[in-house]
Amino acid sequence: MPNLILVRHGQSQWNLENRFTGWVDIDLSQLGIEEAHEAGKKLKGYKFDKAYTSALVRAQKTLDIIIEEMGANHLPVEKDKALNERMYGDLQGLNKDETRKKFGDEQVKLWRRSYDVAPPNGESLEDTAKRVLPYYESKIKPDLEAGKNILVVAHGNSLRALVMFLENLTKDEIVNTEIPTGVPKQYVLDNELNILDSKYL
Repeated sequence: MPNLILVRHGQSQWNLENRFTGWVDIDLSQLGIEEAHEAGKKLKGYKFDKAYTSALVRAQKTLDIIIEEMGANHLPVEKDKALNERMYGDLQGLNKDETRKKFGDEQVKLWRRSYDVAPPNGESLEDTAKRVLPYYESKIKPDLEAGKNILVVAHGNSLRALVMFLENLTKDEIVNTEIPTGVPKQYVLDNELNILDSKYL
């Protein structure tokens, strides 16, 4: 029975500053570093065969800290932009509260949480899924089918796209699905990759 564990990166500096980050390569905040250490402590007893992460430093550094805490320095790691956060387009760098004042709460919630509404010049969750899911199918799924335990450290929306697929959530259900920073989510799978159990650690 393979294990798939998903971790959203620890708090970034722009998470702290309440700004849209997207593809801007922002580092972890001090709290984010602490969250990554905490995630690593929670995963200390787990044995992984491979880890996957994005091309962005906040996810990579979170994974590095987790690996350090686990003492798993020889763990193979694959980095790919397919797992990057969704591209927030014209909103990148803007303060979320100021953006709500300008465009209204409902519009900003649509941009942030809906499945198929994209921010100006950015990606919707649907767009993000169109790169995350083929990557999962071609890279991660074969590892799971081979019985390997896999760790994925990525971003709120790239993980939401994956969770939506894994848990067969509807467009309405994904709107209210939040992925907390630095908290591992475990999926215990059977040999057909059906979910036997899922929980935050």
